Amino acid sequence: MRPASGILLSQGRLADRTPGAIPGAKAVAEALAAQTGLSVQSVGTPAPAAEDGWQDALREAGPWLGQLADAVRHRIEAGERPLVVANTCSASIATLPAAARMIDGLNVLWVDAHGDFNTPATTETGYLGGMALAGACGLWRTGHGGEVSPARVALLAARDIDPPEEALLAQAGVRRFAAGAEPETVLAALGEGPIWLHVDWDAMEPGTVPAAYSVPGGLVPDRLRAFLAAIPPERIAGVELAEFEMPGTAQAAQGAIATILDIVGPLLPPER
Repeated sequence: MRPASGILLSQGRLADRTPGAIPGAKAVAEALAAQTGLSVQSVGTPAPAAEDGWQDALREAGPWLGQLADAVRHRIEAGERPLVVANTCSASIATLPAAARMIDGLNVLWVDAHGDFNTPATTETGYLGGMALAGACGLWRTGHGGEVSPARVALLAARDIDPPEEALLAQAGVRRFAAGAEPETVLAALGEGPIWLHVDWDAMEPGTVPAAYSVPGGLVPDRLRAFLAAIPPERIAGVELAEFEMPGTAQAAQGAIATILDIVGPLLPPER
């Protein structure tokens, strides 16, 4: 699968509860485009943050989630590796099943401080983002498919897990690895086959990359960059980067985006 010919910018509001998520996604996409020469294809219409419950958020976002799934499908049909920049992990409700329908034996490496493995029956917050991976794995019906096999999912750096979520992860057979896990160990657990890589920036140690739901004990930039560099490029079927919270000052934003670009450098095509 060849590198992406463009960036899919997912910026529709989908239970966004923080004001910096949509401008953060746009800024990261534009910085990636400037560095690589890739074009940006926007999906969804930006809107102010709101405290939507998961039902309202999912209903409102249905059309653009369908558009996002179609965009991923078209990129894969063209033999490309999609590169998605999303304001919210909830976008994975659409991207992961779309990719799993197209790619046999797809593995998912979910790099996140959270498991995002709650369901409508277990969620305590009603936040759709905390249910995204479970939906993609078919534990609840999102309306966008659930073709991802939980046995092919590995969580890296997840450390803030609700007790009911713990039980669901164990029952489903999802593998979990601490932030300090060696790439070889994680890749061996995933076995052979293509990997869809999802990075939520709250996987990082607080203070390294701004994210709304940061939790101590995360990855540091050099560690994650080395981890990504250790994944054989031919195994990467798609990449999505989510939940960067735009800082309040231009200087802070510039520094944070430079850190992101350095971390994901091993995943990017050469500069054009």
